[in-house]
This record gives sequence, C-alpha cells and structure tokens, in this order.
Amino acid sequence: MNGNNPYAGAPGVTGAGQASPDRELTVEQMDALRRAVAGIVSRTESYLPEGFAVGSELSTGMNGPLATVAVHPPVGHPVSAGFSPDADELDAGLTDEDRNEVARGLAATAAFQVMSAVGDDLTPAAR
Repeated sequence: MNGNNPYAGAPGVTGAGQASPDRELTVEQMDALRRAVAGIVSRTESYLPEGFAVGSELSTGMNGPLATVAVHPPVGHPVSAGFSPDADELDAGLTDEDRNEVARGLAATAAFQVMSAVGDDLTPAAR
C-alpha cells in the first residue's frame, strides 16, 4: 500500500498530490502575472457599463499558477476565463492583443448573459 502514500516514492520525484517544484514562479514572474491580470480586469471593466462586477483570482494548482478573471452581470449567469501561463510566457510578457482578446471575450459573453436573461427589451449592455 505504499503506492497510495503521498510520501512514498523516489527522492527528487514529485509526490502524489503535490505541485511540481519546477512549475513554481519567481517573485518577479508572480508580479508580472498580477499586473497582467489586473490589466485584463481593467480592460474588461472599460467595455462594460456600471452594474457588472469584475474580479480576479490567482492560485496555484497541480500544474502551476492559475489566473482567473470573472464577470458577474447584473442579471444572468457569471462568466469567467482562466489560464495557466508558463514561466516563459511570463518572462516574455503577455501581449496587449492577448489581454484585449480575453477582456473583449469576457465583456461580450457577460453582455450576452444579460441579453439572454432579459430578452429583447434591453438596450445593449456593452460598448
């Protein structure tokens, strides 16, 4: 039954249920990820009128860092976009085009959620 024990295994090999140490980010990379996600949040907010709540979360999963940006429209279901960048992407920097694409996609999906919940009796939610 040692195979089921998360402490079993060869030295230097990532144990069961534990994150791989080579997927951890440096302080600089984590700061770059925070700035990139904050930029996506701000761009998403710029596409939407008041009443839409936009937020983000950074966490660490089994495969490394996870970034999630979510929009909660005034009516309808919340929408989110998540990604797990690798260290090379963070060192090169997330491009403005990638950030804009995520922000536009979230804003459009959140606006669609409002339109679906309310129907045709509402003025457009996105700019």
